[in-house]
Amino acid sequence: MPDSPTTANESVGTLLGRIPSGLFIVTWREDDADRTMLTSWLMQAGFEPPAISVAVGRDRQFLKAAGGREFRFVVNLLADSQRSLLGRFGKPATDDHDPFAGLTINRSPCGAAILPETVGWMECCLRPLTEPPETSSLGDHVIVIGDITVAGTNTAGKALDSSSSRVVESASQTIVGIRWDGAFSEAMPRQHFIKQAHK
Repeated sequence: MPDSPTTANESVGTLLGRIPSGLFIVTWREDDADRTMLTSWLMQAGFEPPAISVAVGRDRQFLKAAGGREFRFVVNLLADSQRSLLGRFGKPATDDHDPFAGLTINRSPCGAAILPETVGWMECCLRPLTEPPETSSLGDHVIVIGDITVAGTNTAGKALDSSSSRVVESASQTIVGIRWDGAFSEAMPRQHFIKQAHK
C-alpha cells in the first residue's frame, strides 16, 4: 500500500537527512569585513580544473556578495573535534559582529579567513552564475561552482560530517541542529527543533 502524502513527505525528509556530507565554513571578504556561511551541501564538481559545487539558499548574503564580479572565497573543512564551532557559525552574523572574535585565523591569498585546526581549506574563484538568484521558480537554492585556485591541509584528523552532527545539545538543554534541508538552525528548545526538522 503506498504511503500517504504526509508519510511520504516525512520519508523524503528522513532520507535527505541521511545523505552523507561534510560540514564546511565558507568565508569571504565583503566591504573590508569578514563574512561566513555554514553549509553541508558541497561536493566535488571537476578534476580539470579542480572544482566544487555548493547549493546556496537564495536569501544568503553569499549570493548578494558574489553577483556581478569575480568573487573569491574559502571553504574550511571542519574536523570532527570542532563540533563546538557549529553553534557559533550557525547563527546569522550582524554587520557589526566579528565572526572570528577570540579565534586565531590565517588569511588566504584573497584575504578570506582560514580557520585553525580544520582538516583543510580551499580558496575558490566563483564561476559566473547560470541563473539569477532571485528566480525563485527554479527552487529555493542556487547551485554555484567554484574553481579551486589554492588549497592547504592542516591536520590528519577525521572530517566532521552532517550525519554524525545532526543534533548537538548545549549545556542549556537547547539544541543546535541541521534540519533535513541542510540549513543550520539557531539554538532552540527541543520541541521547536523537532517541529522545524520536518518543514
